[in-house]
Amino acid sequence: MTQLWDFSGGIHPPEHKDFSTARPVRRAGIPERLVLPLQQHIGDPAEAIVEVGEQVLKGQKIADVKTGMGVAVHAPTSGVIESIVEHPVPHPSGMADWCITLRPDGEDQWCSRNPVPDYRTLTRDQVLGIIRDAGISGMGGAGFPTNIKLRPPRNRKVSTLILNGAECEPYITADDMTMREKADEVVAGLKVMAWILRPERCVIGIEDNKPEAISAMREATEGTQTEIVVIPTKYPSGGEKQLIRILTGMEVPSGGIPADIGVMCQNIGTAVAVAQAVVEGTPLISRVVTITGEAVREPGNFEALIGTPIEYLLEQAGVQQDRLSRLVLGGPMMGYTLTTDAVPVIKTTNCVIAATASELPAPPPEQPCIRCGQCAEACPMKLLPQQLFWYAKTTEFEKAEHLNLFDCIECGACSYVCPSSIPLVQYYRFAKGEIRVQRAEQLKADRARERFEARQARLEREQQEKELRRKERAKAAADAQARKKAEAEQVTAEGEAVDERSAKAALVEQALARKKAKAGALQPPPATDTAEEKPDIDALEKQLGQARSKLETIQGMLDEAKAQQADNVDKLERAVAKNHDRVKRAEEMLAEARDKLAARPTESQPTH
Repeated sequence: MTQLWDFSGGIHPPEHKDFSTARPVRRAGIPERLVLPLQQHIGDPAEAIVEVGEQVLKGQKIADVKTGMGVAVHAPTSGVIESIVEHPVPHPSGMADWCITLRPDGEDQWCSRNPVPDYRTLTRDQVLGIIRDAGISGMGGAGFPTNIKLRPPRNRKVSTLILNGAECEPYITADDMTMREKADEVVAGLKVMAWILRPERCVIGIEDNKPEAISAMREATEGTQTEIVVIPTKYPSGGEKQLIRILTGMEVPSGGIPADIGVMCQNIGTAVAVAQAVVEGTPLISRVVTITGEAVREPGNFEALIGTPIEYLLEQAGVQQDRLSRLVLGGPMMGYTLTTDAVPVIKTTNCVIAATASELPAPPPEQPCIRCGQCAEACPMKLLPQQLFWYAKTTEFEKAEHLNLFDCIECGACSYVCPSSIPLVQYYRFAKGEIRVQRAEQLKADRARERFEARQARLEREQQEKELRRKERAKAAADAQARKKAEAEQVTAEGEAVDERSAKAALVEQALARKKAKAGALQPPPATDTAEEKPDIDALEKQLGQARSKLETIQGMLDEAKAQQADNVDKLERAVAKNHDRVKRAEEMLAEARDKLAARPTESQPTH
């Protein structure tokens, strides 16, 4: 016998399950309109891939999620797309959301399907792709996409796969009837998921108040290694964490998920959907829904198309409008009151309770807390409901979060036992919602700050790069200026040296000329050729040309230095002035030499 453990807390509310188990599951048929919300699961909403007026076939994909986490939506029957508008959807607030309205044509004509009876010939990724394209999400809880749940992180090996057949909440019998009538499909879906995950152990947990389902599942699993484990009836034993505790003795850590301890839970309806998608090629277009309560004459379970209006199902069950007081979607513990019966069946819809005033009376007025502690005793998560209530009421959300507010599964056990009729779960939901809003705003602010800091860093980096380029240009200009200055100094020094040598040579030549002239005055010239005694006109002209060329060179350097506002302008101006003087002296020497040459007597003139 398999060992069982117990979880803390829990309650035993009246079950009221016999209302809807007296009849087999009935087909609800096709209503006049099908309303298909684009958001039927946790994650990103699907986007419509059809247009108004388009003819579609049964099973045809009409909305899909291209990126992110999500699953597709399919046409439950053939017909025409009538509209894509906002419509009331199942939600505690009664909100409206984008929906595709399909008008059936009555033909119920299928699109082409691709069944894979021997799915083991495919890869696991291909099978997961089939599950995703079939639009399968969890059908017993929040609607987490099944293909993502069946793909745990590589470092988290799933050793135990649990199929949750506990169905602990009062009134709901959809899974019970599914196990009774579709046990083979349940096992087939479990085998597909086990082939994907390769766990060491497969367990189907069923509460002991479902003897027919237990018998049917045992017969279906005969000859397999799947364990059928019967657990005591106690609410909320069907909670994921509580069922794991009962079957394995392990506890999911605070803030963690079952995969953290090597366990995965799947729903009975999800297993059937997986089997139909892979083995038959049928997408998720219908599900079993419990219609119960004292305000319907024929309560029971219906195989309803996704998108079927709740009012249509109530009519099928024989609703008595004169007795109807409240419509509750889900169970009386975790469900919520519907504001209209026009909302459609979605993938997570498992039950609708049409209650009379005496069956589910309005809650009495909230009274002050008397600190009895019954809520703490009933809490299956070992929390402190009273403290969480105070912190939620006084909006001290940080303190509530410190007391593991988000570990609360909102089972309603604390509210059920509270003698002061305090709607504790509503306070917790309010606090969770406010914390999520604050987190979203904080995340938005953090991202804005990160973008601002990234922009500031980029601007600073660009400024530094600009400053570095400016310094490099200034350095290059300074280096060029230094080179020009050095060249100018070298040219100036060379010019001064040349001018000094030229001046000395000219003085020597002048001295020699004066000496020769003096000697010529004392004695007559010889009878030989007198060309050697003539002034060296060519040398003086050459000297003058060099002086002028040097002046032009230095004048050009001066003009360039003035244009660049260089530091050597004064020095070059002095060099220009000096060269002006040298040119003037050279011109005077040349003129003097020419005058002397002109004053010399010709060979025909007599000498004295």
